[in-house]
Amino acid sequence: MNTLQRQVLICAGLSLVTFLTVSGISFIMFPLENWGLLWEQEIMDVPFIIFVPSICIVIGVIVGAVSGFLWRKQLRSVADGLQDLEQGRQIEVPEALAFEEMKIIWEKAGKIQKQITEQAKLSQKLATEKAEDQEKRIQEIVSQERNRLARELHDSVSQQLFAASMLMSAINEGKPLSDDRETKQLKMVEEMIHQSQLEMRALLLHLRPVALKGKSLQEGMQELLVELSQKVPMNIKWKIEPLPLDKGIEDHLFRILQESVSNTLRHSKATSLEVLLIKRDDLLILRVVDDGVGFDVETTKAGSYGLQNMYERAVEIGGTMKMVSVKNKGTRLEVKVPMVSLEGEEDD
Repeated sequence: MNTLQRQVLICAGLSLVTFLTVSGISFIMFPLENWGLLWEQEIMDVPFIIFVPSICIVIGVIVGAVSGFLWRKQLRSVADGLQDLEQGRQIEVPEALAFEEMKIIWEKAGKIQKQITEQAKLSQKLATEKAEDQEKRIQEIVSQERNRLARELHDSVSQQLFAASMLMSAINEGKPLSDDRETKQLKMVEEMIHQSQLEMRALLLHLRPVALKGKSLQEGMQELLVELSQKVPMNIKWKIEPLPLDKGIEDHLFRILQESVSNTLRHSKATSLEVLLIKRDDLLILRVVDDGVGFDVETTKAGSYGLQNMYERAVEIGGTMKMVSVKNKGTRLEVKVPMVSLEGEEDD
């Protein structure tokens, strides 16, 4: 039985009981000499004894229907509000509240929602902090593992490749000059070992990238290029202007240089490498040029994580990156970054 039906029955019953009570008291206080008059006296062709209680019941039904409708409307609004609260939506308090009790209920619901919202914010904050902390721990573990692998590769495989390269060089230098098949094969083996050394150096550069660690971008780039020139049989030239840059820009440009040099060592078969870091017309320009075998930029870009990573780093610092490569003529990478922050500092 719903609220409307219950209110109608209650009010109709109450009206009938009230009529019977008042009529009984009246008849006791003022007894009738002829009870038949109640049936004989008619109102609108209806006996008095039937008409009056019927009117009382009808009035009770009307009052019950009106009050039941109001109560049902108020209770439904409360139910809708609780459903919104359950689903995490903002509850809307009705503008017209017929009963004072309903105002108290809505105030309580508002306080509950406020508490739930605060608890949700706290839970989300804790979850975010937990995720960030977990990500940091994962990054630390990955970095430690990469360093461990780099050390082991350097101490074992890299040393063995170096020894094999020296041995093959000694064998080829000791053999008389000839064009026989064996000599060609030994030369091929020496070239393969040399290429493997380049691959290993590029892999070590990926596994254990050198961080700036308090150095300026100029110092970090020079240190990296000097170390490469000592270990790699390649003509490396550079021109690096000392420029005051934000830490974020320095880090991204340094990582782009590392990725570019690594790709050159692994794939280009280049004999020379040129690196420039200059400022021209309020633009910071990083340029890396080699004379290697080149490649199809559009085809390689779609499947290369390294190239995509460099593009994303350039965009993150508000710059652009352009790469041009011609087969058997080399590759040219150029990153341009507007020096907006530095202009603002100079104006200050």
